[in-house]
Amino acid sequence: MLSVEQGAVWVETIRRSACSSCQARAGCGQSLLQRLGGARRGLIRALDDRACRVGEEVVIGIPENAMLRGSSLIYMVPLLGLFSFALLAQVFGAGEPSIIVAGFSGLGLGFVAMRWYTGRLDADPDFTPQVVSRVGKLDVVSGTQERSNY
Repeated sequence: MLSVEQGAVWVETIRRSACSSCQARAGCGQSLLQRLGGARRGLIRALDDRACRVGEEVVIGIPENAMLRGSSLIYMVPLLGLFSFALLAQVFGAGEPSIIVAGFSGLGLGFVAMRWYTGRLDADPDFTPQVVSRVGKLDVVSGTQERSNY
């Protein structure tokens, strides 16, 4: 954890793939990219009501229902736009090229709608990462890690 503010914390994350435990890692392109790129770091703001301190190691997460709802919308809205616009063009007697253009227009409109909708979700606490638990405390002076059960 890098910093603490009222009701939230800033956490540094390290993204790693699961390639070390995979049987197919020798012949997989993802494993090669992971070795070349290394672990990517990122900063995430997570909601916190546990009064965590700088240096602590925490587990962050997003509620499961928010993840399911969000992923369903991200996939379904553009596809519904594609099929709806293509079907409407066919119903109105358009030729095949016009049906294709209408379908791609509906797909694009679906992407734009989802971009607008996800922008509105930035302020929604259900879609904001939250501190789930504290794992341990980092001793900033010596750099050692203490594991404790809070």
